[in-house]
Amino acid sequence: MRSLAFAAVAATLTLSSAISAPPTSTVTIDKARIDRSLQDMVSSGRAAGASALVWKDGKEAYFGTAGYADREAKRPFSRDTLVQIFSMTKPVSGVAFMQLWEQGKFGLDDPLSMYLPEFANAKVFVGKDTAGNPILVAPRRPILIRDIVRHTAGFGYGPGPTYPEEAFAKADPLNLANDLPEFGRRLATVPLLYEPGTKWRYSAGVDVQALLVQKLSGQPYEEYVRQHIFEPLGMKETGWTQPESILPRLAAGYAKGPDGTLQRKSEADFRHMNFNPERKLTMGGAGLISSVDDFMRFARMLVNGGTLDGVRILKPSTVRMMATNELDARVTDRQWLPDKGNGGFGIDFAVRTGQPKDTQENRGAVGEFFWDGAWSTLFWVDPANKLTAVFFVQKDPFDRSLHRDIRRAIYGDDYLGPTGD
Repeated sequence: MRSLAFAAVAATLTLSSAISAPPTSTVTIDKARIDRSLQDMVSSGRAAGASALVWKDGKEAYFGTAGYADREAKRPFSRDTLVQIFSMTKPVSGVAFMQLWEQGKFGLDDPLSMYLPEFANAKVFVGKDTAGNPILVAPRRPILIRDIVRHTAGFGYGPGPTYPEEAFAKADPLNLANDLPEFGRRLATVPLLYEPGTKWRYSAGVDVQALLVQKLSGQPYEEYVRQHIFEPLGMKETGWTQPESILPRLAAGYAKGPDGTLQRKSEADFRHMNFNPERKLTMGGAGLISSVDDFMRFARMLVNGGTLDGVRILKPSTVRMMATNELDARVTDRQWLPDKGNGGFGIDFAVRTGQPKDTQENRGAVGEFFWDGAWSTLFWVDPANKLTAVFFVQKDPFDRSLHRDIRRAIYGDDYLGPTGD
């Protein structure tokens, strides 16, 4: 444990130095270049519509749109278009969680079972016996709070080929008919995919954070986030539960069809997480609808070290900790995280720790922290350049080429940023 703590301190010092160091080249926002990038996404058939908003040095540096929010209705993507941001909900949940950490409600190295006893008897799947029965053993160490914020707990995130993933599908913890306590009870019955702390695997850990916020604060999770994040930041249009009146502003989702063209997703796809009176589950990991200006207020708070317009949401030291790589060097199995760029993972954020390794990697600066969503939305916070960007699109499945292109348009092909390795 001491070696992990030392590694975390060293990583924090490295990131702090990277953030304070001047970049080796400055970012010049080329509005025409970004316009062309957005237009190409639409003209190439990769997106029905998109928007991008960039703030730099404390002021708006770019806003632009291309294409349609609703192609069939010929409704253009505009500044007041609302989108479903899916996993971009996770950093919001991380901020809510770390507010309670600042209040001393828990420690990052506390066992999860101190607060959620249902996880005390977690078992790790290690294979099957000769009869085909699963072999489940007690973990070498308990799941720690730190594990649920960095996706190293051993949890799964849906169905799959392994026994734990089959058990996850059967338990169905993320069914929207479950409330958060029922989600936790069901997840606790699912065997772990691996020993806690040994691998990075995208998971339901952020939904466990939501359950903990609800339990430790004594407030329903959705109410807590609205009262402690959205209202203080003036994020008036962001939320899980949405009124029918906003539907005319909601962007349609589009999926790549068998012929390679974009096809409109069903009405049920648009409605089930936000306009469903039967929904009981407020997920920590997904479910928010937001506008580009609303979400930029969240990003600006982060680049400002936890404050926006005189309102403090987090301490600067807490934001730095969230933006520090938490993965031990021994955690080499990182699923698809390396596809995000040269870096690691902090507290509910991917973190860039080194310059792009090749020209195909996403542009960005060392010390940047970011996350994205299932329908290809993206935001990032770049402290070295005092820059934040929000990119909205509704394209399924996730399209990494859109992120590559918008980043190149904002940074330029030649930008490398400050050295971090």
